Amino acid sequence: MAGFVTYPNPALSKKAANRQLDASMLAAGAALLAAAREVQAYGLAAAHLGLDEPVVVVSTATDPAQRDYQLLYNPEVVGVSDEVVSGIEGSVSMPGIEVSVTRPVSADIAFDQANGTRVTSRFDGFSARVALHEIDQVNGIFFLQRVSKLKRDMAMRKFQKAFS
Repeated sequence: MAGFVTYPNPALSKKAANRQLDASMLAAGAALLAAAREVQAYGLAAAHLGLDEPVVVVSTATDPAQRDYQLLYNPEVVGVSDEVVSGIEGSVSMPGIEVSVTRPVSADIAFDQANGTRVTSRFDGFSARVALHEIDQVNGIFFLQRVSKLKRDMAMRKFQKAFS
């Protein structure tokens, strides 16, 4: 199995600093891609593997039932739509817990490709949700921080009950 860290591991609240693409980031990207394929994740951040690297992998397929992975090094949200929508989100670091999170329906994301080229791409719909969720994680923001205290407390109680 991929060896995911479990909430509240400190790796999940640490912001990974952007830097010039290097061998460590490329290795983290390869590990993320392998882990995502292994568990058929919609997306992952290096923090899910306990790594302090500014790297995410996201499924860019328009159909959530399919996976078409893209690695984003040093990802940065440069713009989002005004239109938002609620949708169910979860995390490999908090298995079995899903909550509704409100996010923009599209996002412009700047990132480095594996060859070091900086690009900006538009992510729409489900792929925008996945990218924003994982970029939050790179920035040390766990998805439960995006919901009300009531929803967060309910999710925490359910998680603690499942693992006690």
